[in-house]
Amino acid sequence: MTSKAELKMQFLYTLRSKGVTNSEVLNAMERIDRGDFIRGVFAGRAYEDMPLPIACGQTISQPSVVGIMTQALRVKPRDKVLEIGTGSGYQAAILGQLGRRIYTVDRHRELVKDASALYEALDLSNIIAFTADGSFGLPDHAPFDRILVTAAAEDPPGPLLAQLKVGGNHGGSGRAIRFCTKPDPRD
Repeated sequence: MTSKAELKMQFLYTLRSKGVTNSEVLNAMERIDRGDFIRGVFAGRAYEDMPLPIACGQTISQPSVVGIMTQALRVKPRDKVLEIGTGSGYQAAILGQLGRRIYTVDRHRELVKDASALYEALDLSNIIAFTADGSFGLPDHAPFDRILVTAAAEDPPGPLLAQLKVGGNHGGSGRAIRFCTKPDPRD
């Protein structure tokens, strides 16, 4: 039988082999245990590099995708980040290790409730979860330095881009992982 420490070591090795090379992102993914975000029959597969089912017909993203998206977002310690698609809460927990304040939105009340309880249990006090239609973002809390759309979306909705600071990054995982920086209109 493989120990939890060995599973974590294999987990981190897999992340590196899939292109997650940023040391801050790897450290965040080592500190936040994906196993805390998976319940039921799939809990034993928490350290595998695959998406897994969670409540409300949703999935927790594949760890290498979480790592690559986080790395591409280039979160800095003073950044205010908006995540669309709370899901299990895992992605926001990783972001919470890197940024100052994380706002996460999901349309499924049950997922937001469960993620919020996990954030409290794990003492992740810089993450705030909301139940809302993420396509509208959170205008009352804008502007954001970074916006990550983890919910399926071909292109980010206009209201989200309007909530991004000039020079801020946005991206997500529609059909492909894409990121870009909001240009300064004066340039």
